[in-house]
Amino acid sequence: MPGTEHGSRTVEHGVARTALMVAAARAIETHRSDSLARDDYAEHFVRAAGTCEGWPLRPHEVPAGDADPLWGRLGRYFGLRTRVLDDFVLRTARAGARQAVLLGAGLDTRAFRLDWPPDCVVFELDQDPVLRFKQDVLDGLRPVPRARRIPIATDLRGDWKTPLCAAGFDPTAASVWLAEGLMLYLPSDAERRLIDVVARLGVRGSSIAFEVKLGSERPEVRSSAVYSAAKQRIGVDLLTLFDAEPRPDSAGYLASTGWVTRVTTPFDFTRRFGRGPEPETDDALASNRWIFATKR
Repeated sequence: MPGTEHGSRTVEHGVARTALMVAAARAIETHRSDSLARDDYAEHFVRAAGTCEGWPLRPHEVPAGDADPLWGRLGRYFGLRTRVLDDFVLRTARAGARQAVLLGAGLDTRAFRLDWPPDCVVFELDQDPVLRFKQDVLDGLRPVPRARRIPIATDLRGDWKTPLCAAGFDPTAASVWLAEGLMLYLPSDAERRLIDVVARLGVRGSSIAFEVKLGSERPEVRSSAVYSAAKQRIGVDLLTLFDAEPRPDSAGYLASTGWVTRVTTPFDFTRRFGRGPEPETDDALASNRWIFATKR
C-alpha cells in the first residue's frame, strides 16, 4: 500500500494509537461466531501500522478468549459500542437526517460499511496525520463508499465549525453526530465548546451520541487488568491519555438547550443483546456512560 509505511508512524503514539486498538478489536469482533458488528476494513489498518505486529485479529488468536482483559473484555466492549452506535446512526438517518458528522473519526469506516439511505453525506473530522494514514490504507483497498464521504482535517480542540461548514455542512438540515470514544481525551473546555457547537448546529430531528466517564476512578479501578494490559502489551496508557480535568455535564447542557437526553451504561446493552462485558469488581468500565440526545 503506497505511503502507509510513512503514514503509519503518525498513528503509532498517543491518542491516535487507540484508533488502532479499536480497529484490532473490531477485526476480532468481525470474525466471532456471535459477532455484533462487522468491519472488514479494520484489520487492514492494523496490518499497515509498523508496530502492531503480533496483535490478534481473529478470535482464535486470543488464547484466553473473553477472559483476556484486553482483547476479550475490552475488545467485546468496543464491539458492543460499535453495534450500538451503528444502529443509532442508521436509525437517525432513516428518520430523515442526511448529514452524519463523525467527530474524532479515527479509523471509522461507517461511510463504507453501513447501508445508508440515498443522498447521505458523511463528514469525517480528525487530525490530518490520522486521516492521511487512513486514506493511504483505503487507497490500497479501493472500497466504494455507500454515502458521500468528506474527510476534514482539523483539531477538535480548536475551531472545527468553520471547516465543517465550508465543506458543505448545512446548518438548516437535520444531522446525526457521533463522538465515539472522543470526550475521554478532550480537555473539559474543548468538550464544552464542542457540545455548544453541536447544540447550535443541530436543528429539529438531529441527534448526537457520545461517551463519557463519570467522576474520578478509585486506585483499585486504576490498577485494573484492563488498564495494565493495554499499557504493558500494546503500549496504550489509557490512564495517561484520559484528560484528568473535571468533566462538564454535557448531557445536562444539551437538556437545557432543548435536547431530549438519555444516559445509559454499556451493561444496559449487554443485557439487551445478550453479549458484551458484564460488571465486575473494581471495574474499569463501571463509570462509562453512553449518552444519546435528540433535538425536538
